[in-house]
Amino acid sequence: MDTQHVNNSATIRRLLSTPGRWAVVGLTNNPARVAPSIARFLRDELSMQIIPVSLGAEIVMGEPGFAKLAGIPGPIDVVDCFVNSSKVGDIVDQAIAVGAQAVWLQLGVIDEAAARRAKDAGLDVVMDTCPKIEYPFR
Repeated sequence: MDTQHVNNSATIRRLLSTPGRWAVVGLTNNPARVAPSIARFLRDELSMQIIPVSLGAEIVMGEPGFAKLAGIPGPIDVVDCFVNSSKVGDIVDQAIAVGAQAVWLQLGVIDEAAARRAKDAGLDVVMDTCPKIEYPFR
């Protein structure tokens, strides 16, 4: 499976145009990281609910954080992954386990095996791109 077979434009359009709950893995208060600016874009421009997920489970953008996806109450529509490609497989497995509807692996985050597991489990998969890049093309 390669990125071009994963990134379906209709799926991207639907994910970005349907308000939902996005668990943003790797979201911290560190302004030097890209995750906070993308999370703000999702929240402020696309009306997504943002749920911070990081090992420190810190409060980010006024929202309580969680250390793992399993700790998040209620449904998760999209798990947005700002983690190293070598670590994203575990996050994808957590997304499958909690019944998330989709996983979005950010620009530069590529794990073909994890993408296949997610697809096989019925999740929508977007890999190696960013919502802010894709949004103008919906």
